[in-house]
Order: sequence, then C-alpha cells, then structure tokens
Amino acid sequence: MSTEQSPLKGILFMSSAVTVFTVMSAFIKAAERVPAGEAMFFRSAFAVPIVFAWLWSTGSLKGGVRTNNIRAHALRGIVGTMAMGLGFAGLKYLPLPEVTAIRFVTPVVMVILAALMLGERLRLVRISAVFVGLVGVVIITVPRFSGGFGTTEALGAALTLASACMAALAQVFVKSMSGRESTAAIVFYFSCTSAVLSLFTLPFGWVWPQGLEWVWMIGAGLVGGCGQILLTSSYRVADAGVVAPFTYVSMLWSVVIGFFWFGEVPTWPMLGGAALIIAAGIAIVLRERQLGLQTTAQRQVVGKGIR
Repeated sequence: MSTEQSPLKGILFMSSAVTVFTVMSAFIKAAERVPAGEAMFFRSAFAVPIVFAWLWSTGSLKGGVRTNNIRAHALRGIVGTMAMGLGFAGLKYLPLPEVTAIRFVTPVVMVILAALMLGERLRLVRISAVFVGLVGVVIITVPRFSGGFGTTEALGAALTLASACMAALAQVFVKSMSGRESTAAIVFYFSCTSAVLSLFTLPFGWVWPQGLEWVWMIGAGLVGGCGQILLTSSYRVADAGVVAPFTYVSMLWSVVIGFFWFGEVPTWPMLGGAALIIAAGIAIVLRERQLGLQTTAQRQVVGKGIR
C-alpha cells in the first residue's frame, strides 16, 4: 500500500469521510422507530463487508487480522460501541446539527483524558482550549436542561455528551495502541467487535424494519464502512494537523441536511456554542501540529550530530 504523502488527497478524503458520516447519522435519525441498539447492529454488521473488502483490495487483510493485544482491541471495541450507541440514542431526541456540535467536544475531552491516562502535559494552549470548548458545550446544553432533567431534550443532550466523552476515551485507547497495532487491525477488530456487542441489545425493544427503514439501516452500515475507510485513508496520506480541521465540514452538512430533511432550524445558542467548540478543537489541532514540527526538527538536528 502506497504511503506517499498528498495533503490535497488527505483533505479530500477527510471532507468526504465527514460528509458520509453525517449522511449516516441522518439515516439513523430517519429510522426513528428503530431503537439505538438495533441501529448500531445494522451500522456495524453492514460495515464489516466493506471494511473486509477494503483490507483485501489493499493487501492489508493479513495485517488487519494479526494482533499482538486482543485485550486492547476488546476494550477499545467496548468503549467505542458504547460511544456509538449513546450517540445514536441522542439522535432520537435532538436536532442533527445540535448532536453534531456537541460531538465536537470529543477532542477537547481527549486532551483531559490523555493527560490523566497517558501522562501527556497540559500546556497553556490546551488548558485554554479545553475551557473554551466546555463553555461552548454549556451554551448549547443549558437551554435543553431549562425544562428540567426529565425532559427528552435534556436526555438527548446528556446522551450525546456521554457519547462524545466515550468517543474521546476510545481515541485515547487507539492512541495508546497505535505504536503496537496496525491501523488495519484497529479498524477491522472494532468493526467486528461492535457488530457482536450490538447483539446484546436484542432483548431491548428491537423491531422488524418496515419499508424505507431497511434502506436507512442498511445504508447506514454501508456508508459508515465507506466513511471509516475514507477517514483512515486521510490520515494515511496526510498529516493529522492538515486534515483534522476539515472534520468540521460536518457542521455545515448537518445544518443543511437537518434543515431540508428534518425541518430543523439552528438556534443561536447552538451556533454560538458550536463556534466556540470548533475554535477550541482547531486550536488544539494547530498546537499539536506545531509541537509535531518542533519534535521533527529536534530529531533532525540530533540525527545530524549537531546536538
């Protein structure tokens, strides 16, 4: 598999990935009668053949199956599956743009978890970004809790926020595995694990899909699998600092799809909070890129024997 760097391709892959992930979320939301656990099964099960075919076509199938730490994959799978299920549940109660905006808090929470679990330093820029991001979350969620914690809007906000936190934890697990496990293995085992784990929700209200629900559910799995491939490919051909800011393209698509498909009009608190969260996320990405460039430069200096 070629590893030639191409920032333009990376940006294209990332923009395409977040677009199809937004479409996937819209499919899940459209099938409102289907419970989150069942939606999670369709999303995972129908993504497996797509991921399997991709690994086979790129010659990564052997690497995708080989692993040195099945326990780490299991933990990542459990946490990632919980994040997916909570996110799908949140879609049942909140507008699509609002769910998307709250999910952007994931990299902010990841900074905190990485400091606690991986011992990463919390520098001033990171601390400031975390604070700004959390303020954005408060701006978005406070109106949803104004009617009390028992309302469906409050439940949706809580579920989505919990999903973002679990997704951050899953990414910390991935980060800790990345030096020992191949990207192919991480993608393959998560797809399989989430498909199996979702079956445990079978006793909790699964329904037989009707009409277009089949299209939405199967479509969610297929486009979700394609999105995973595009996301992985973007990081393979370009630096994370280049492509990560383009994840926020999904905010635009969620507003457009939410308005034209579900008749959802963005509120000012949602837009203001989303702007703060996005600004915090971009600040973290840019800071990580700067630190990465500094580290590379230091290594080059050491390699030349200057230091």
